[in-house]
Order: sequence, then C-alpha cells, then structure tokens
Amino acid sequence: MTRTIFLTGAASGIGRETARQLANTDCRLVLADRDAEGLARVAAELPGNPVCVVGDLGDPGSRAELCQAAIDCAPDVLINNAGILHFAPLESLPIDRIESEFRINVIAPIALAQAVLPGMRERGSGHIINLGSVFGSISFAYFSTYSSSKFAIRGFTEALRRETAGSGIDVSYVAPRAVKTALASQFGKMAAAVGMNMDTPERVAKAIVNVVGSPTRQTFVGFPESFFVKVNGLFPGLVDRSLRKKDEATRPFAEESIREVLGRAPAADVKAGGPNEWAA
Repeated sequence: MTRTIFLTGAASGIGRETARQLANTDCRLVLADRDAEGLARVAAELPGNPVCVVGDLGDPGSRAELCQAAIDCAPDVLINNAGILHFAPLESLPIDRIESEFRINVIAPIALAQAVLPGMRERGSGHIINLGSVFGSISFAYFSTYSSSKFAIRGFTEALRRETAGSGIDVSYVAPRAVKTALASQFGKMAAAVGMNMDTPERVAKAIVNVVGSPTRQTFVGFPESFFVKVNGLFPGLVDRSLRKKDEATRPFAEESIREVLGRAPAADVKAGGPNEWAA
C-alpha cells in the first residue's frame, strides 16, 4: 500500500537526501520547506510528482498553514526534520535568535504532531519521526540553545510515544551526530580542528528511511558517540572532564562565528544581529 509521507526541511541537507531515498520506495511525498526555489529543485529531481508546500515553521502564521496542509494530506508518516543550529557563546546570542531556534526545533514539531494525531488515531495507524541529535543527549559548550532544544524534542518524543501506546501509532527519535552540511562555516572549521566525527547527509537519511520501513523507539547514528550518550547518562562528570580541552579549542571558532555576522567582537549587550545559522 502506498503511504503518504510529510517531510519538513526537504530543500537541503538531510531533508533533501531523505526525499531522494524515499522517492525510491512506494510512497507519495509531500515536501515542506521555507526555501521555495530549493524545494522546487528537489521536487524536479524526483519521480512521482511530489507535492511541495512552502512555509516558514518559525513564523506562527505560516506554521499554522503548514499544519493545515499536513492535516489535508493525511500523512501515514510525519518526518519532523527541519531545524536550525546556532553556534556561539550564549552571552552573544540575541534573544530573538534563541526564540526562533526553539520555534523551529521544538514548537514546530510539536504543532505538526498535534495536527496529524487525530487523523492517525481515527485510522488506527501512523508514524511520527522526530529528528534529534546526539547534542540532545550530550550538551556541548557553545551549542547551549541547540542542545537544549534537542533535549526538549527527545523528551517530547518519549512522552508522545507513551501517550500513543496501543493506538497503532509509532513514535520514533533519530539522533545523528554532526553532519557535513556546513564545512565552510566556523562550525565546520571547528569540527575539523578538534577532530569531531561527522557523517554525510546520505548516511543520516539512510537511517531515517530505515526507521520509516521498520519503526524503532530511538536510533543514534554513529559510534562512538552512541556509546558516549550512555556514558554521559551515568557519569556526566567524566564527560565534562573529557570534553574540557575540546571546549577550550572550540571557543575561538564560536566567537568568530559571531564576528562574521555582527562585524564586531561578541559582547554581552548585543541587541541585534546574530550568529551563523544553518538548516539541519
């Protein structure tokens, strides 16, 4: 039976590659993103005439329209992939950027899940997949808001899975480590400098597609990070100590990330502008 899959953040990175891999399966794709041109390019590459829905999950009005579009297409599978990442010292992050990060990374997946749940309950089947991050289990310095947003979506996924138990609805959490989508940025330079393990969008997309085909509670992509998640849960102090030198090496890149956007050294009283921002 052909399944309808609603995928957010489909115009680039992990979302684009996930759409490509899903297009080789028996499904009807509904692709959502705020980048209309990028979304059109992805759709043009794919067979089956996928439906494109343009909207910004960070804008409440546009998010409501996307939620309605999700209700209208009655998806069998919802993949909450869209997300943004801020890499900067916390004292330099303007509050509007922090709010935007939480609107896109946390509020939007919750709103979309809330929108499609009634239809899934009525049909007695469905699958909601939330894209998290290893950063949502291990908090890293200079990713304080991103890590906390992914901690939130991990907690939401767990609670929703328990709330829908016995309903025929599966709820999954997929957590990749760092992904090679912004190598020319300060984030990419930092990752190379400290030897951070990174995966390609293709590998992460494969993990997502595997979960679509065979639902699991949670999937962590990449070793040894998946092991460190368990260690951090049991011995956070040990992980604190092991990351200290890397944290020190990371700070110059985080500060430069701010300088590139603001054109001046980071300061605690920044009122406008913001750090580098990447789509997941």
